[in-house]
Amino acid sequence: MTCLTHQQGSTSQFKHMAAEWENTPGWDVIGIGRDTAPGYPDNPGFKLIRYKPHRPVGKDQHPYLRRMEDAVLRGQAVARILLQLKRKGWQPDTILAHPGWGETLYAKDVFPDARLVHYCEWFYNAPPLDVIEGKVEIDRAEWPYADIGFDPEFPVTFDDLACIRSWNALHLLNLANCDVGISPTQWQKAQHPNPFLDKIVVAHEGIDSENLGPDPNAVIETPSGEMLRANAPDKPVITYVARNLEPYRAFHTFMRALPQVQQEHKNANVVIVGGDDVSYGSRPKDAKNWREKMLAEVGHQLDSTRTHFLGKVPYADYKRVLQVSSVHVYLTYPFVLSWSCLEAMATGCVVVASSAAPVREVTTHGANGLLVAPTHQHASADGMVSALALKASEASKLQQSARARVASMDRVQGRMSIESLVVPQEGARCPTLPVNPVQQPGNDAGLGLRETLIGETA
Repeated sequence: MTCLTHQQGSTSQFKHMAAEWENTPGWDVIGIGRDTAPGYPDNPGFKLIRYKPHRPVGKDQHPYLRRMEDAVLRGQAVARILLQLKRKGWQPDTILAHPGWGETLYAKDVFPDARLVHYCEWFYNAPPLDVIEGKVEIDRAEWPYADIGFDPEFPVTFDDLACIRSWNALHLLNLANCDVGISPTQWQKAQHPNPFLDKIVVAHEGIDSENLGPDPNAVIETPSGEMLRANAPDKPVITYVARNLEPYRAFHTFMRALPQVQQEHKNANVVIVGGDDVSYGSRPKDAKNWREKMLAEVGHQLDSTRTHFLGKVPYADYKRVLQVSSVHVYLTYPFVLSWSCLEAMATGCVVVASSAAPVREVTTHGANGLLVAPTHQHASADGMVSALALKASEASKLQQSARARVASMDRVQGRMSIESLVVPQEGARCPTLPVNPVQQPGNDAGLGLRETLIGETA
């Protein structure tokens, strides 16, 4: 079996399985990644070829087309590598890739007989113009769309709508080119156009749940020297994690909720993990980053001795943060479901999360977590306060149910799911994840919580 994997970040979703395939007898695996990609530090012998576009996007390029030109430049750079491999006699059976940056645009032109498997993580969608312009009001707790236009604090313009429609040109090409697509959740699959849905299989790549779980002896030291421990009811720990601190993961809502929480819980410490860059969206116009902006807004209302910013941390430290957590907060727009949400559940955290469609696919209010009405700071605060007030038996029930819910989303199952698509067997079916029933207000699974989502009016 010869397999080619590539992505700008060197197959982040498939990094663990690519390394395992490389060590499997009969497999020949080559990775292609951007010259800035971290590569495979845990597997230095992995065959990784790096590419670099031969020039940047033209400075006079139309703004709508900058992403497309960048994708063409990336696709061109990768195609040159593929042509070199072909001249040497190398022929992949399968090409597995995240196509969102354009690397596989010309893969089928070089290797037309290779099976092209795309990771279909996202397709941009926007509400009708009447919704964008505010002529039609929709409660965000009932929002039927995705991320665009979701947060009233950041209005969307017609120019934005035209821009994302242009961005989708790349995704449509990717859908047309691939033989099969993979989406990690049912909701993410559903964002793609109907004519392509039959091509897409729901298969999560898996999280490292074997190495995740509670540790009653876990302890972390904050930058100020504060020692925070697991299972310390006299000093509970609220945790928040994101790759970068930004509105897409509702960092602004979280920060605005903290004064109320700290006022009601004089001993609660808050641990915040994440960088100051931008993964999604844009930087604030009046500050260097969202952390500084939100501290300028609400910092004077916070107890700085109980508010700890750790920045980006190594994975081992991140695991300990989850293990000391009394309440883990996962707030998000309706967007790609983060690994951190699943990893917090696998660790056995009491999770307070936004009642957004992708979250409801894995979290049921009152059964394995608490859901709060999105974009509402007081709802988020009430959710944290409610979680801190749970009896030990109630918290334990949520924790055990959360771990059970994501037990089938481990790396072994993830590898089996992806491998069944990379090496299709006649008559075989890819295992898919169970789907939570559609969450309706009042479906709280019996913890005695009130019947509406936290922050929602009855």
